[in-house]
Amino acid sequence: MFEVDRLCVSYGQSQVVNEVSFQAAPNETVALMGRNGMGKSTLFKALMGVLPARSGAIRLEGAELAGLPSHRRVQHGMAYVPQGRMIFPALTVMENIQTGLEKSGTNRVPDELFELFPVLFKMRHRKGGNLSGGQQQQLAIARALATDPSVLLLDEPTEGIQPSIIKEIAYALNEIRKLRRITLIVSEQVLSFALTVADRILVLERGCIIHEDRREDADIAKITGYLSV
Repeated sequence: MFEVDRLCVSYGQSQVVNEVSFQAAPNETVALMGRNGMGKSTLFKALMGVLPARSGAIRLEGAELAGLPSHRRVQHGMAYVPQGRMIFPALTVMENIQTGLEKSGTNRVPDELFELFPVLFKMRHRKGGNLSGGQQQQLAIARALATDPSVLLLDEPTEGIQPSIIKEIAYALNEIRKLRRITLIVSEQVLSFALTVADRILVLERGCIIHEDRREDADIAKITGYLSV
């Protein structure tokens, strides 16, 4: 359903993503793992159209997305939670989520989003900038889900988040797949989190995919070695 084929992304003359190829099926979660500086965030920005790709293809349900601006990719069914969350701090929780509803043509926030993240309902009239980091991450995910995507990209969702909130986010991501037939692509460094949510684990090193495992067959020692500094 979602296919990346020989994607290359560069900063100037420096090629950061090198002919990356992978596929993801409907209702599948794929975790892209790797140390800092290995190209994960660059890859995600290119998938969403924030950065241009030098070459390669990005296809969603057969439609070619490479070359389209970000808002067109959203229209095709992609959503993106960037590293650092990037919520609107001066808007309330409710207003933040409503910014994701433009595609649906309504301002009514789906009840299921507040069921997934009950804390957001309690704080729906609070400014986004007054939330904790973990609450802001939940808000960013809820805002992305408000676009009703078929593919959701999450870049480092556990970064700077306390362990109890990480567990809540993992639970919510698994629940999302029960509610919707959605493909999740997660960039991550925390292996325990990836093993909780992902069906497959890909390891990215120096812009190349160098290892792939299904969760049930994961070579934990080998993956840990790739993630070690």
